[in-house]
Amino acid sequence: MINVGKNINQHNAGWSFEDISKDFDEHIEKSIPLYRQGHELVCRYSDFFLKPDSLVYDIGCSTGQFLAKLARHHPQKSHLRLVGIDTVEDMIGFAKDLAAQDRRMSFVLANALDVEFDACDMVVANYTIQFLPPRVRQTLIDVLYGALNWGGALFMFEKVRAPDSRFQDYANQVYIEFKLENGFSEAEIIHKARSIKGVMEPFSTQGNIDMLRRAGFTDIVTVQKYVCFEGFLAIK
Repeated sequence: MINVGKNINQHNAGWSFEDISKDFDEHIEKSIPLYRQGHELVCRYSDFFLKPDSLVYDIGCSTGQFLAKLARHHPQKSHLRLVGIDTVEDMIGFAKDLAAQDRRMSFVLANALDVEFDACDMVVANYTIQFLPPRVRQTLIDVLYGALNWGGALFMFEKVRAPDSRFQDYANQVYIEFKLENGFSEAEIIHKARSIKGVMEPFSTQGNIDMLRRAGFTDIVTVQKYVCFEGFLAIK
């Protein structure tokens, strides 16, 4: 086992989200620039897409914090349905405690590829697609496009690769400085890099846009960007 952060231990080339829900949100906010601001941004954008009875899916919802924030952002929409999906039982168990506070939220333990989606107005995937095997990503994006109502929105936030090796090297160095400033030790940074080998496989900005376009999206824009992290909005 190798330590990658506070109370989080992983295996070489074997990152897992199991049994880390208690410390997950603190870890992720220290690891991803503008993570919390990304949640706030999507909440603000949601004003353009959500009706009083809209259905929203959060793919890879982890501890459910984003949906809880979205629920607080729309207190007047009493028939809003907010559904979180995750494959990690520990995360879903943690999220269900939040659901007890707002009946509009529900959380499902499932692989999104196995879910039959109802027609919805918004889908969110916060740093989730990058952990799927590349061979199945297009399949899921195709399914999500099909589930969205016309005019519905997909928010997809991802770590992205730079377009060439020089810019990738710059991004790597800047990101290491970011993590050091956020309290990670050099050993933890190295261990995290070792643990996600073969587990997280980022696409480039263009690779993500190409995937969205193949699914059918034509209206795509970047709504947040910080070095190697990018948030896309795609409208059906």
